[in-house]
Amino acid sequence: MDDSPEAKRLGKSRRDNVPGGRTRKVEVYVTDEEKAALVARAIQENVSVPRLLFDSAFSESGETATDRRNVAVELLGIRTLLGAISNNINQIARHANATGEFPEDAAAAVDAARRLMVRIDDAVVSVMRP
Repeated sequence: MDDSPEAKRLGKSRRDNVPGGRTRKVEVYVTDEEKAALVARAIQENVSVPRLLFDSAFSESGETATDRRNVAVELLGIRTLLGAISNNINQIARHANATGEFPEDAAAAVDAARRLMVRIDDAVVSVMRP
């Protein structure tokens, strides 16, 4: 998993506080085996058991906030790799400027990388919307 600051910001295990707090409590009775399974799944997802249950119950598509967060973290990792590729393209451009030899398709490659970075950013934002 990505350890970048963006990934850590996305990795909350509890829901955000709300003004006035939450005033209603819901209890669920489970067997010892069910509780163990819930705890194991919550640990696997890096969330609390209440968050796991809440996200699962309110997910219309079957995916949880943790699933969306994992996709977002993956996209952020891809974005980092794309940044490295862009850096390589910039090095090619510097070389081309120094030697006077600049391939026609190099400028298009830089523009394509920039457009792709914007698309990735947009995808991360859309995945993280509840």
